[in-house]
Amino acid sequence: MGSENIKLIANNKKAYHDYFVDETFEAGIVLVGTEVKSLRRGKCSVKESFIGIDHGEIFIYGMNISPYEKGNIFNKDPLRIRKLLIHKSEIMKLTGKIKEKGYTLIPLKVYFSKGKAKVEFGLCRGKKLYDKRESIAKKDYERETRRDFKNSQY
Repeated sequence: MGSENIKLIANNKKAYHDYFVDETFEAGIVLVGTEVKSLRRGKCSVKESFIGIDHGEIFIYGMNISPYEKGNIFNKDPLRIRKLLIHKSEIMKLTGKIKEKGYTLIPLKVYFSKGKAKVEFGLCRGKKLYDKRESIAKKDYERETRRDFKNSQY
């Protein structure tokens, strides 16, 4: 994913803590007008959301887009199920993968790319408790190493 014309809206840091991300995909999101306006203001959360495949179509569940303040009757339910736009061949590939034990689809980022709302999601495997502890210990070690290196330069 290049950095040209990309405006990050929401990031799911918790996903990297709870899951191993094996592969990432990008998909467009089907939205209504007031939802786009809310997204442009950064009013979105994907922390508790997940992605499911139903009858050959892919949907995002639990993605919270706050209602637009000036939207009145045109506002939709903030937690409604939204369809994702992705090629049929990729959907078939993902269907086969998530039938394997332990795989799930988790949204990682929501952003605008060239004016279009996109979601980056990952094909993920759940981490066990000892994996999470290992990740935290590794992160702490790297942080301490950077701090020591920075202090040793002065």
